[in-house]
Amino acid sequence: MNELAFGVFDHIERTSGNSSLPELYNERLRLLEEYDRAGIWGYHLAQHHATPLGMAPSPNLFLTAAAQHTRKLRLGTLVYLLPFYNPLRLVEEIAMLDNLSNGRAEIGVGAGVSPFELAIFRTPFYDRRDIYDDALRVIVKGLAGERLTHRGPVYRYDDVPVALHPVQRPHPGFWYGAITEQSARHAASHRMHVVTLGSLSLVKRANEVYRENLKDSAHTELDLNPNILTPRVGTTRHVYIAPNDKEAEQIARSAYQVFYDNIEHLWRQFNTTVLAFPPEYEAYREGRAIFVGSAARVRDEIAQCIEETGVDYMVLTFAWGNLTAAQARQSFDLFATRIMPEFIRQPAAAGR
Repeated sequence: MNELAFGVFDHIERTSGNSSLPELYNERLRLLEEYDRAGIWGYHLAQHHATPLGMAPSPNLFLTAAAQHTRKLRLGTLVYLLPFYNPLRLVEEIAMLDNLSNGRAEIGVGAGVSPFELAIFRTPFYDRRDIYDDALRVIVKGLAGERLTHRGPVYRYDDVPVALHPVQRPHPGFWYGAITEQSARHAASHRMHVVTLGSLSLVKRANEVYRENLKDSAHTELDLNPNILTPRVGTTRHVYIAPNDKEAEQIARSAYQVFYDNIEHLWRQFNTTVLAFPPEYEAYREGRAIFVGSAARVRDEIAQCIEETGVDYMVLTFAWGNLTAAQARQSFDLFATRIMPEFIRQPAAAGR
C-alpha cells in the first residue's frame, strides 16, 4: 500500500467568486502555487462543455499554464473525455504536457456521463464506450511506440511516425474515476489508479470491488500501469474549513447550492436531472461526501474517511460553488497548516 498523499480535484466553476474569466484563471493559478508549496501530490482537472460547471473545456491548455507556475505538483485530468478527441492528437498533447512539466503529467480517462455534452459534438451516447475503448488502445500504443499502427472498430492508423514522446516511459500513469461497482472493476482490470466519489457507503463498496479485482490484473495485456508497483486508491471530497463550525456550515451550504445548480445547469435545459448529487446540502453532509467545519472537525472527518475506506489518496476540492478566492485560500491555508501535518510529515513521494 502507498503512503498517504493528498491531491486536489477541480472543475474551475464559472461562478467561483464571481470573478471575470481572466481573474478566475489567474486566481486559480495562484492557488495552484500554494498547493505546490504545501506539498500537495497532484492536481486533477475535470473536462466539461457548454456549462458553467467547467471553464477548462480544453484541460491541456490550463494544465500547460499550471506547469509554468509549479515545480513538483503533478498535473492531470479526471478525466479526458476520450470521445471528444482524435486519439492521435491527444497522444501528441499528452507528450507535450509531460515534457513542458518535466515529467509531471498524469492521464485520467473516461467515456463521459452527460448525453447532452456528447450530443453537442454529435457523438451518440450509446456509442461512447466503443469509442472510449478504441481510443484508449490508440493512446497507449501511441505514447509508448515509435510508430503507430492500429486497426480498430473506430480508429485506423497505418504506420504513423510518432515524433513526440513523454518524459515518463512508457507513459504517464493512467487514472479512472469510479462510482459504481462496474466502473471500479474496469479500473482494476486495467490497473489504473482509481478515485471514487459519492457517499461514504458508495466509496467503501467501490473500493472493495476495486481491490478484489486488482490482484488479477498485474502483468496482463490490459495492465496500463506496468511501471507502477501499487496503483493509488483515492476518493474525492468537497471541503470547506473556517475558524469555527458555524461559519463553515453557513458558507458551505450556500456554496453547495451554487455547485449543485452548476452540475444541473445543462441537464435542466433538457428537463432532466443529475442523480449523482442530492439537491439538499444536508443530504450531501449526511452521506459524508463533504468535509466542513473547523480545522479540528475536518481533521477528524478526514481521519474517519481514511479509516473506513482504506484510501491512500485523499483528493480534495477547495475552490467550488460561489466561494471567493479569499475564502478558498483561507480554507486551504487552514488545511495546509493545521490538518495536513497531522497526516503527512513530509511531501509524499509519487506512487511509483
